[in-house]
Amino acid sequence: MAAPATPRLLLSPTSKDLIAAASSSFPSPPSPTTSSSAPDPASPLDAFASDPVLSAFLSPSFSPSDFSSAALSSGLAASRAEQLQEAIRLLRRHLRAEVLRRHPLLLSHLLSLRSASASLSSLPSHLHLLSSHLSLLSSHLSAPRAHLAHSSSSLSTLLSTADLLLHSHRLVRLSSRLLTSTPPPDLARQAELHREIRLLYEEKNLAGINAVDEEMRKVDAAASKLRSEASAVIDRGIAESNQNDVWCGLQVYYNLGELKPAVEGLVSKYKAAGAKSVAVALDMKAISMAAGGGGGPGGVQRSGTPQIGGSKKAAEALWDRMRQCMEELHRSVTAAWQLQTVLTKKRVPFTQMLFLEEVWQEGEPLLTERVWDAIVKAFASQLKSAFTASSFVKEIFTLGYPRLFSMIENLLERILRDTDVKGTLPALTPEGKNHMTAAIEIFQTAFLALCHSRLSDYINSIFPMSGRGIPSKDQISRLISRIQEEVEVVRTHGHLLARVLQEIGKVLLLLAQRAEYQMQISTGTEARQVTGTVTPAQLKNFALCLHLQDVHTRISSIVSTLPNVTSEKLSKSLEAIYTVACDSVSPLFKEMFDRLGSCILKMHEQDFGTHGMDATMDNNASAYMEELQKCAVHFRSEFLSKLLPSSSSRSETICTIMVRSMASRVLILFIRHASLVRPLSEAGKLRMTRDMAELELAVGQNLFPVEQLGAPYRALRAFRPVLFLETSQLEKSPLLQDLPPSVILHHLYSRGPDELQSPLQRNKLTPLQYSLWLDSQGEDQIWKGVKATLDDYEMKVRSRGDKEFSPVYPLMLQIGSALSQAKG
Repeated sequence: MAAPATPRLLLSPTSKDLIAAASSSFPSPPSPTTSSSAPDPASPLDAFASDPVLSAFLSPSFSPSDFSSAALSSGLAASRAEQLQEAIRLLRRHLRAEVLRRHPLLLSHLLSLRSASASLSSLPSHLHLLSSHLSLLSSHLSAPRAHLAHSSSSLSTLLSTADLLLHSHRLVRLSSRLLTSTPPPDLARQAELHREIRLLYEEKNLAGINAVDEEMRKVDAAASKLRSEASAVIDRGIAESNQNDVWCGLQVYYNLGELKPAVEGLVSKYKAAGAKSVAVALDMKAISMAAGGGGGPGGVQRSGTPQIGGSKKAAEALWDRMRQCMEELHRSVTAAWQLQTVLTKKRVPFTQMLFLEEVWQEGEPLLTERVWDAIVKAFASQLKSAFTASSFVKEIFTLGYPRLFSMIENLLERILRDTDVKGTLPALTPEGKNHMTAAIEIFQTAFLALCHSRLSDYINSIFPMSGRGIPSKDQISRLISRIQEEVEVVRTHGHLLARVLQEIGKVLLLLAQRAEYQMQISTGTEARQVTGTVTPAQLKNFALCLHLQDVHTRISSIVSTLPNVTSEKLSKSLEAIYTVACDSVSPLFKEMFDRLGSCILKMHEQDFGTHGMDATMDNNASAYMEELQKCAVHFRSEFLSKLLPSSSSRSETICTIMVRSMASRVLILFIRHASLVRPLSEAGKLRMTRDMAELELAVGQNLFPVEQLGAPYRALRAFRPVLFLETSQLEKSPLLQDLPPSVILHHLYSRGPDELQSPLQRNKLTPLQYSLWLDSQGEDQIWKGVKATLDDYEMKVRSRGDKEFSPVYPLMLQIGSALSQAKG
């Protein structure tokens, strides 16, 4: 059908004439030449503008009331009124002159208005004619337009219907491919088909078509089956640690467009499984039922405490449930780690984007962190609730805290071991481990308090503050055994072992304080006397010393088997025990040494400068040595026999160390004073030798085996032959290596002339005073004192004009020079 021709607006000659007539009826404005050529008279307004009174009337903001008020207030109202009347007359004359001057122009305009009015009277008829022509034109155009609009609508409907049919047919075809896939099914491909079908259905708005809706119900049922199968594949892959299966399941969810919700669901599933396992493990009602109770005997009471007869079974049931809980927590965390590992390794085809980036944003916690945090919070909350609500759980986990701690440690170690794979992050961070151990700190605190209470209560029972009794050896042994038991329970747990050792350290400090309190009761002159028989106060101090010595030895033996880091926790406590043990007998040992020292000092009352056969043939010991022997025998029988272990025991104790120190000091003191003896004859040397033998025998039999004293004994053995060496032989004698330089220097004074005074003689000191000074000085300071005497001797020799010195002089200088060089 041909399209209608475009209508044109046709004007009849009558219409044209009508418009032209209307246009000619309006006169054109008069030409400037038609107006009067006379110049305009001056306008009175110009005069008003310069007038101070009338200029106000030209202002747009003129106010008659303000003008009148000003005129009245100034008292010039009459003159102002006369001035205004004159202005009005002037304006009227000017208007009249203007009208007369423009009279011809006004008449011409009036004639033009009359002509225009006549022309306008015929204009309505012409307008009506024009309107009828326009109506006719509109009727000619409306029919083609309506036909065109109807045809366009029909075409659009046909196209839309065809498009719906085309996409519906494609959806049915895709649905058929999805529903009739051959086994084994390709889950990822089916998920991709489902996603394509769903997008086609939603984007093309195919809802409402019965066949399509029926097909979509089948597709949705197939999608539900796909989700179930994908979930089963993921669960199987996690259970078998097969990352390919986990990836296949995740690929299905990705193709379905549901990867993030699926991952969130799996994470929530693992979190819920972990929290549920904790709640089930601490369900006291179920524990009581498992222990054979119900509500009868052995059942659980309202307070969470099993009734009589069911505690043991309930405890075993609780530990068994905790073991199962640890297994479930391990499964939940490792499952989340495997899921996270697959998401980290696998990439989306085509885009090569990691699956993890689809479900995780930078700055968010990882999947394992979310699962672990939820588990730790549930675990801490349940344990805290059980601690306050169930006295049974509190008691079991407090007494068996090492077992609970071991479970937690094993869980953490297993998770770290099973997730320690190169190229992947472990399931736990150090902070995560600390959070889990912190969750059971409430029981750790109770366990440590119980450990401290058990030991401190026992110490309070054997060392009462009010009484003055000394515990028995069996009580001390039981205390040590209890400490050892506390250590053995936590030996394999480093962190817990350190905490337990801290509590044991506090208990040992308490023991030292109680022993020190008992020791202070027994101090005084009675505890320090060494001339009579042993006193009760001394026996009490001996018992304290031996008890503390036993504690120190056996606890040190236990500590020696522990790691160095943890064993340091007891160092201060053991040091306190050692100090108190020493303090309990130190005054006695000081008195014994002072007594032996006073005997040695009497050496200087003995005449070692006697010559003759009588002195040589005298085989008896010197008087001072006999007194020293008697003192040593007395000390052994009355004191040391009660402090030192039996001869069969080779263990080194505190008392053994103190006796050895005293014996060494006795030998050193004897050698020192023997070197100070002057004059010393050959007979005196023999007597000195016999005294050395008697000293060696007295010390070895009554104090300590001299062979085990080391350097002091070697010095004693070396000093004996040195006495009989010629001065010329001393310089190269190897015996000097075992003697202190000060001993050799002092001995050489006995070989020198009388004018070579020793420091003892030069400073007019007693042997005791000089010995005390030697105790406080080093070898270099002693040499300075000797050097001063040598300088005096040199001055005396040179003042006499002699050129030869005693043979001991250069030897002493040589020894002193070597000593100075060694120090430098």
